[in-house]
Amino acid sequence: MSDIESALQNKLKRIKLLLLDVDGVLTRGDIIYNDNGLETKFFNVKDGLGLRLVTDAGIKIGIVTGRSSKALNHRCNDLGIEYVFEGIEDKAALLTRIAENTGINAERTAYVGDDLSDLPIMSRVGISIAVADACDIVRKNAAMVTRAKGGRGAVREICEAILKAQGLWEKTLNHFT
Repeated sequence: MSDIESALQNKLKRIKLLLLDVDGVLTRGDIIYNDNGLETKFFNVKDGLGLRLVTDAGIKIGIVTGRSSKALNHRCNDLGIEYVFEGIEDKAALLTRIAENTGINAERTAYVGDDLSDLPIMSRVGISIAVADACDIVRKNAAMVTRAKGGRGAVREICEAILKAQGLWEKTLNHFT
């Protein structure tokens, strides 16, 4: 294992809170409106299982997004995600409030983003993660870049990496075998 891989594993071992952007991370980034103006989002079921697995392992999940969406609220309720921050313009400024709500400091927090508005919060957490199809500058500023694209298994990949780094992957698999 290289020094870079070892440093990444050490950061993943410490994670107790996984924060996610939505559009471009939990979804492919498409926003679809019907004729009545209702918004539809497509979420990946494998990402959803990954989030349940890390939640079952005791890692908290939070959403930090610049937009508000009823579709997102339904998905978060379905997955049991209790920390949902919508309509956030300054994501980095929210970190203090998140720490107060969760009891977890920024050093033990991972953030997953894909675009420019994610850069400020990414620079303030323990580990910054970009999805494969994030814009160039976000990928360059991330400690980890997924192989999968946003909305296409990137979140599942991250969840598995956290569980493996924390030595919880085999225990997780035993639940299914």
